[in-house]
Amino acid sequence: MSNRPAGDAARSTVRPNSETGRRGPMRTFLCTLDGIPIDSVYDPASAVYETLPDASPPPSRDLVFVIAHGFTGDVDRPHVRRVAGVLRGYGAVVTFSFRGHGRSGGRSTVGDKEVLDLAAAVEWARGLGHTRVVTVGFSMGGSVVLRHAALYGGTDAVVSVSAPARWYYRGTAPMRRLHWLVTRPEGRLVGRYGLRTRIHHRDWDPVPLSPVQAVPEIAPTPLLIVHGDRDGYFPLDHPRMLAEAAGDHGELWIEAGMGHAEHAAGDALMARIGHWSVSAAG
Repeated sequence: MSNRPAGDAARSTVRPNSETGRRGPMRTFLCTLDGIPIDSVYDPASAVYETLPDASPPPSRDLVFVIAHGFTGDVDRPHVRRVAGVLRGYGAVVTFSFRGHGRSGGRSTVGDKEVLDLAAAVEWARGLGHTRVVTVGFSMGGSVVLRHAALYGGTDAVVSVSAPARWYYRGTAPMRRLHWLVTRPEGRLVGRYGLRTRIHHRDWDPVPLSPVQAVPEIAPTPLLIVHGDRDGYFPLDHPRMLAEAAGDHGELWIEAGMGHAEHAAGDALMARIGHWSVSAAG
């Protein structure tokens, strides 16, 4: 195991401008507390305001979004880059590949140890000088941002999109396929060679805190729960359970016609999330 603390950069490709002090894009590997290298990218806030809605504020220099992608995603996937591009209109953005995904090391635990990956990314974002951090997670990443906020704190607002409320859900065909992918040797081979996702073969032991159990522990940090009414993975009882557990500190958006996670979160929705985050994070 590495002696570097979570969030310490193993290497960096771009450094701040020596004259202005402004940071440019950076790509590096972070080391988690359990020694996993995490491929991570930092993008400063966009300097172009014209594409934003008229009511949108200019990007905030002290705000950073840390994006937690869904299962089988990674930092270089087009849908992750698109989401990051929209949020750059509101602040800087840190994206990363969860363990077992893309160029990151280790194997995916499908939402358990991934909280350590997010913790390293949040710590890195703070170390870059940002005083306000908003975590934005999708599907598996949506459950991770909830558990991270409950277990670690250190964020100023949390956005969970298309997240499950409880573990082991098999009530839809896509989730039954996902369980086959995760639990069967032949499924893990498909994940490794077809989806660029290396999945751990061990069952959870112990079973981690579920998202719905984590939500009450997030207060008073502002929480936004976003879910599509055409989500093929998790029906609407999942976001409603999360919203009920959140109580007054949570806000629920049910999006008409929206499907699942990053692919279904259009630019207009992401702009609304960016606007909400700027306000909620103070």
